[in-house]
Amino acid sequence: MDWLVTSIVLSVVLTVVLNVALRAFPGAGDRAARRLEQAARRDRGDRRVQVWFPWKAMLLASLGLTVVVNLLRWLT
Repeated sequence: MDWLVTSIVLSVVLTVVLNVALRAFPGAGDRAARRLEQAARRDRGDRRVQVWFPWKAMLLASLGLTVVVNLLRWLT
C-alpha cells in the first residue's frame, strides 16, 4: 500500500512542479505548443485536423481504476 501512496503523492508533486514551471516562465507553454504543432505539420503536411483528447476523463478513469484494482487486491 506504500507504493500507492507514493505514486499518488509523486503524481500530485509532478503536477504542481509542472504548473509552477509554466507560471515561472511565461510563454513556455505556448512555445512548446508551437514547436509541437510545427513538428506535426512537417511530418504530415499543412492539413488542419482537430483532435479531441479527453485527458481529464483519462486521468479520472485511471485514478478510479487504480483505486478499484487496489481495493480488489486488498479484499482478496
